[in-house]
Amino acid sequence: MSSELSTTTAEGLRERAVKRLKKKHDFHVHLVIYLMVNALLVAVWAMTSTGFFWPIFPMVGWGVGVVANAWDAYGRDVPTESQIRREMEKLDDR
Repeated sequence: MSSELSTTTAEGLRERAVKRLKKKHDFHVHLVIYLMVNALLVAVWAMTSTGFFWPIFPMVGWGVGVVANAWDAYGRDVPTESQIRREMEKLDDR
């Protein structure tokens, strides 16, 4: 019985690890695309006019998405025991 439990746990950990590695890879691709596109926008700005720095708008807007993607890739993927207990207590109060 314990070998079945450890296999299931090992398989579960493997699945979580693969999923997390995929998220990290996807984040790196997203970051490279973000940097390349924004470098192009800055180049267009620099070649056309050096007035108001308009590329700041897509940089900030898209940057929020990049930060959210990083949080998803590198943040905690499972709740802690204390978070689970607090949520259980909230549900019990109902």
